[in-house]
Amino acid sequence: MLAGQRQTMILDEVRRTGAVRVSDLVARLGVSDMTIRRDLDALARRGLVDKVYGGATAVGGRSIDEPGFEAKSMRQLPEKTAIAEAAAALVRPGTAIGLSAGTTTWTLARHLDDVPDLTVVTNSVRVADALQSAGRADRTVVLTGGVRTPSDALVGPVAVQALRSLHLDVVFLGVHGMSPRAGFTTPNLNESETNRALVEAATRVVVVADHTKWGVVGISTIAGLDEADVLVTDDGLPEAAAGELRERVGELVTAGRPAAAAAAAEVGA
Repeated sequence: MLAGQRQTMILDEVRRTGAVRVSDLVARLGVSDMTIRRDLDALARRGLVDKVYGGATAVGGRSIDEPGFEAKSMRQLPEKTAIAEAAAALVRPGTAIGLSAGTTTWTLARHLDDVPDLTVVTNSVRVADALQSAGRADRTVVLTGGVRTPSDALVGPVAVQALRSLHLDVVFLGVHGMSPRAGFTTPNLNESETNRALVEAATRVVVVADHTKWGVVGISTIAGLDEADVLVTDDGLPEAAAGELRERVGELVTAGRPAAAAAAAEVGA
């Protein structure tokens, strides 16, 4: 078994149970204690687990925890792909749209290559790069200024001021968490203010969030659940949560994982 496959299995177990022991992984995977410790070191360096004595735990769930872009980009890849494909179908040619920072919106940006005549406003360098890589002459990409966060968002007064002067047909908003009480949230206070400015600039708000965001609460609310005209999520969302969201958001779109992505996930599991 390759190191990458082994680390994927370890990470899946950490996310399923919340913690793993080195001794248990040695027995399960049939490799040495030292190999498992190297795997945990590699996962910890990427911000995917927290190393503890004798094993590792899931990355802390505090309301101010903010994983880096690379750590988040490795999570729920098939789900994000499905969400991005469903969200891309909502984008109309000749419109002005906004994309917040985040790995789900970054994935969405990579699915917009076939949409002509777009003007896209974003506060993410990563999203802007993905949009520019399509090489479309009929596309305008506007990048706000601001201070960069650990998740590669540009935030603060410069970003907010730029957004307050704009009017967008639709904004696609990535979030850290969503819950009935707190709504759509983020662990970064400055990012919350910037995302609120994006929401205020929009005629229509589409939130893109995979099922693991349900029940997660960041320190600051971006918007209430009822402020989302559309919520695009994946089919891993519990039915009880889906029922509650249908009552609160304008429209709930549930995207099934593409066959190729699901097969890849099974191979890596």
